[in-house]
Amino acid sequence: MEKIASFTIDHQRLLRGVYVSRQDKTPGGDVLTTFDIRMSEPNRMDPLSPRALHSIEHLAATFLRNHPQWKDRVVYWGPMGCQTGNYLILQGDLIPEDILPLMRETFRFIADFEGEIPGATPKDCGNYSFNDLPAAKREAKRFLEEILEDPKTENLRYPQ
Repeated sequence: MEKIASFTIDHQRLLRGVYVSRQDKTPGGDVLTTFDIRMSEPNRMDPLSPRALHSIEHLAATFLRNHPQWKDRVVYWGPMGCQTGNYLILQGDLIPEDILPLMRETFRFIADFEGEIPGATPKDCGNYSFNDLPAAKREAKRFLEEILEDPKTENLRYPQ
């Protein structure tokens, strides 16, 4: 069986950053760009805690789906199984530089968030109590300050 594209990336050299994971064309001709929002270096840094990642998922998905300029282009935001980041799927033929301002806004929103996590109720979520807002805020702030505020080329292009 052929490896899927995401398994062909050298995870031993992959840094934290914002990468184009893949692009797909729908039958209607739309381009969907899948972004790898990598918050932890695979196999070299600790993964994000599942509770923090769950909180980041709720906050980022809510923020993105309400964003005045991007909400109609958001297809999906969700965590990676390896717990080192998230996937963001947007409509459009895009590159990381196109979404850096959006990612800065998103992670600033999470880092500064106060109050009840959106959708974290028994009615709205299948595991509503499985959250850690303080950890999510710490992880978001760290990613924002260490990567998103001044990304280098190696944080925007997969290693060759």
